[in-house]
Amino acid sequence: MFSPYYAWSGRRDPEDHVCINVALYAPGIHRWTMTERGRTDLERSATHFRVGPSSLTWSDGRLTVDFDEIAVPLPPHQLLPKRVKGKITLVPSAITDTPHDIDAQGRQRWWPIAPTSAISVVFKAGGIPDWQGHGYLDSNWGELALEKSFERWDWARGVAPDGSAMILYDTERRDGSRGLLALKIGTDGKTGHFDAPSPAPLKSGFWGVKRFCHADKGVTPKIVATHEDGPFYMRSVVDTVLAGQKVTLMHESFSGRRFASPIVKAMLPFRMPRATFGGVAYFGVFLVPAALGVIIALAFFLSLAGFTGGHVARQ
Repeated sequence: MFSPYYAWSGRRDPEDHVCINVALYAPGIHRWTMTERGRTDLERSATHFRVGPSSLTWSDGRLTVDFDEIAVPLPPHQLLPKRVKGKITLVPSAITDTPHDIDAQGRQRWWPIAPTSAISVVFKAGGIPDWQGHGYLDSNWGELALEKSFERWDWARGVAPDGSAMILYDTERRDGSRGLLALKIGTDGKTGHFDAPSPAPLKSGFWGVKRFCHADKGVTPKIVATHEDGPFYMRSVVDTVLAGQKVTLMHESFSGRRFASPIVKAMLPFRMPRATFGGVAYFGVFLVPAALGVIIALAFFLSLAGFTGGHVARQ
């Protein structure tokens, strides 16, 4: 979905551009793995998906993810590449049966497969404590590149006091239309809707990506943490109130206009290396100061170019 190599190839062979992304956050710890591999490292069936040393398997009503990846340097949290290995087990309370169109033409779809799940994570390498708690599983797919369909979006998901999932998907499309899904999905998998309050602006990140979060009238959403702050994408934890209920949301903001930029795509290999000839081409991963210098220079160029994130004014 975000592969620059796939875009540069002319989007001819999606199975030659595959990866399993693992993002881990803990106090003082930030691990990011997103190594792209080719079709020789791909194995798939109706219940199994393997990319190189990592895999996803569906069996006995649960999803098991076995991962063994290399996390790229992310100063100041991590200065050198680091192995991350472990197992994720996700057990849904129920499976929903309704995918949703998120564009006006039905060419981009999203399915909240198991929005209320139990999850456990066990690590063998990576320096992160084992944990268990609430999990979530969804899927996006489409016929077009995301940047061709979307100007931007805000997506958020949290757990209501009754255990149901509250999900917001607020899209601004390239054709000028708007879309808003406000779903409340129970632990039994039944999907309902709620009246979404107006979006409130959140503080932009380092790269100037705009982000908004819905909140009841008179409530100001509060950013608890920002986990990812990139030139086209942000991932945050936000406290808000929806339909009178206090909810902590996992929140993401995506700028399609930013992602469409050749400059931004040229920056992505620092976060998304591609495995080649049995190894991994890290594109400067061992030259961290040089990489940071390039990124800072590009950020300066973007600011000079007035690259404000392609925000469409909200009414």
